Amino acid sequence: MTVTQAILDTLREVMTSPWIYPALLALAMLDGFFPVVPAETSIITAGVFAASTSAPHLALVITVAALGAFAGDHVSYAIGRTTSSRLRDGRRSGKAFAWAERALAERGGLVLVVARYIPGGRTACTLTMGAVAYPRRSFALFDAVAASSWALYSALIGYVGGVAFENDPVKGLLLGLGIALSITAVVETVRHVRRRRTAGEPVLANSRD
Repeated sequence: MTVTQAILDTLREVMTSPWIYPALLALAMLDGFFPVVPAETSIITAGVFAASTSAPHLALVITVAALGAFAGDHVSYAIGRTTSSRLRDGRRSGKAFAWAERALAERGGLVLVVARYIPGGRTACTLTMGAVAYPRRSFALFDAVAASSWALYSALIGYVGGVAFENDPVKGLLLGLGIALSITAVVETVRHVRRRRTAGEPVLANSRD
């Protein structure tokens, strides 16, 4: 048995287990306040196998991922409410806090939907919204949209990979992860360009005076 086949057999066994749903729920929840957890990768993988082997069920994958993300974001919000001073004063967290606070002031609750697709951005945003005491009801509304869209996006990316390589889930997984990484790279590039343009505007204005 090759290494690839062994990995495939292990993944298939995990994905066909009834425990996959609570596992995805837990991973998505932990990812809300502990972003090193590979929640998105796990959901993409589940989407691949949902297409290529019909197990797990795609709709259930999306549902548990959305519920987990929603719950995890609320935990992060609660942490922000209780540790606002430490977030502001921390060397690393202070920068993320400042970014999220500016974005929140500019875009309001919609920034939560956007931040869910930015590595590290979702946690910084939910912590900040808790720290500034953003209305909990409004937070829940925007977070429901953010968590649902993120779960749908992650699972469908995997599903596309699974459909493209129906007989080879490993290639389907690689395609799904490649798509996700490409989208993330594009988003980060756009953010970087916009940030540089915004930073350069006052300099250009001063040079014309």
